[in-house]
Amino acid sequence: ACCSDASVSAVMLGPKLSDTVKGKLTLGAKILQAGGVEKVFRQWFSVDKNEKLLRASQCYLSTTAGPIAGLLFVSTARVAFRSDRSLAVSTPRGDKARVPYKVTIPLRMVKEVRPSENKHRPEQKYVQLVTNDGFEFWFLGFVSYNRSLQHLELAVANAQQQAQ
Repeated sequence: ACCSDASVSAVMLGPKLSDTVKGKLTLGAKILQAGGVEKVFRQWFSVDKNEKLLRASQCYLSTTAGPIAGLLFVSTARVAFRSDRSLAVSTPRGDKARVPYKVTIPLRMVKEVRPSENKHRPEQKYVQLVTNDGFEFWFLGFVSYNRSLQHLELAVANAQQQAQ
């Protein structure tokens, strides 16, 4: 479905192990400079003052272009992902700009959170997030898969309960 063995091996090692380590150190420095994960979350996303960050997890978002490393934030209002590194994109004028890859999904739009694993390699676990309008987001490569999954499931269950 989402993730071929080729994309998963890229997740494990990245293009080069040294690039992966450098990216993680850079991210850690940004978080320290900003004053912590909560402040980074508030800077990167438009966050209501009543919104509380429940968990931040390093992981990968599976895309058609391959997995993208970043941080997954679970708050009382949304699931949000931001890439570690900026991606090069073309501007309307034809220039190149570097922007982070960002995804924001309001919890009220999440239909379900599905745990999944590679049938051939059960240690490779994924989280499939399905929205009410049929979009699927696949997250993988969590440092602490079970805790990240629990926080996601709990946040979605609470949002669904409040909507009723």
